Amino acid sequence: MEAAAAEIGGAVRAALAGVDPGRVAAGVLGLAGGLVVRPEFGPLWDSLGLGAHPVLVSDVLLAHAAGSSGPDGNVVLSGTGGMAAEVLGHELRRTADGHGWLLGDRGSGVWLGREAVVGALATIDLDVPLTGLDAAVAEALTGPDGLGEDPRSTLIAAVHAQAPARLARLAPVVLERAAAGDPAALALVDRAADHLLDTLALLRPPGSTLPVVLAGGLLTADTPLAARLRPLLAERWPAAPLRTAGDGAGAAAWLAARSLGAGTAELHRALTA
Repeated sequence: MEAAAAEIGGAVRAALAGVDPGRVAAGVLGLAGGLVVRPEFGPLWDSLGLGAHPVLVSDVLLAHAAGSSGPDGNVVLSGTGGMAAEVLGHELRRTADGHGWLLGDRGSGVWLGREAVVGALATIDLDVPLTGLDAAVAEALTGPDGLGEDPRSTLIAAVHAQAPARLARLAPVVLERAAAGDPAALALVDRAADHLLDTLALLRPPGSTLPVVLAGGLLTADTPLAARLRPLLAERWPAAPLRTAGDGAGAAAWLAARSLGAGTAELHRALTA
């Protein structure tokens, strides 16, 4: 928490360069897990001389606001982690998944990376040469040193030598191979999209017409995963608007302005575009 406070404080100071911090009338701070762990930032805000203390919200609520100015809707997110959320009255009401790499985050960057390594290990167990996605994953993990004489142990050791969340760095490898038509990568993308759809369905009833906001780096960019998930969402909820989250900082500013009675749709478009 101390490290987080230091980083946030530096960002706020940079943002307010040349501005009297006492003029700040409202603020919103979005953090992953913000509804579970509520750090006390009051001393930080006081030390910065802010005229008002920012309100702490979950980053997934910001994702919804970054894609829609409406009060109600759903979010499906895939970045390092993966989850879905229900927003009602501009408030986060329920979430599904987002349980972390060990217990869930199905369809996320970490999930794609882990499953890609699992596939490479299965190929090694078959005692056949690594090709395609398997070879690309092995190269990404071991670099120029290669797998050596004991590929299985080398690959396992390379994964365990880093934090589990670092598996997400293999997601671009999977997506690049999928874009090139690699069958194994395409199969992983299909599974990831199905997982995200199933997670959203835990919160969203059939026939819902509320907007669905795509969030997270794997869904807001032009990726094979986003391209696969979009038609699945349209098929499941054909009358629902499908939107993509825009600028998260702009969404935080819009929520802050809304708390002051100034959060118009026009301002939303200007801040999140």
